[in-house]
Amino acid sequence: MNMYTTTFISLVVVPFIVLAEFSTEDCWSLGFHKPNLLCSSCDQLEKFQLTELLSHCKECCHPDESNSTEKIFHKAVLEVCTCKFGAYPQIQAFIKSERPDKFPNLQIKYVRGLDPIIKLFDKDGHLQETVAIEKWNTDSVEEFLSTHLINSSDDDYLRTNMI
Repeated sequence: MNMYTTTFISLVVVPFIVLAEFSTEDCWSLGFHKPNLLCSSCDQLEKFQLTELLSHCKECCHPDESNSTEKIFHKAVLEVCTCKFGAYPQIQAFIKSERPDKFPNLQIKYVRGLDPIIKLFDKDGHLQETVAIEKWNTDSVEEFLSTHLINSSDDDYLRTNMI
């Protein structure tokens, strides 16, 4: 390897590796549940001499919410398997009620075998966050969506522009 090849690898390839983030499936295959994994949990690995897992854990974790500003998203998709409604009666109650009608930018999607999650998207339709909701009740789901999902009527100036 000559000097130019080494420089190319260190300037182009290494930053790409550092900026890559593992997908939910990648994290699952490594033993991490990405929707529930907080970065503060990764810091605990050193206490148990598991430092070799630290870098993978950091690629799969979500930063702990320490600031008071709430993120707002343009679209949400609640994904769940109907076969799991028995295990998650509160999620079933939310879906079967009129509560989802309050959120026109919420989509309910049935995915075989999936525990309930909410996927949150930006205005361009890119996935921003995935949140596991298996332990939530109907009020928690509604409050979360009210807090984090943009009110679609606020987004459309034609509806709010009175003539």
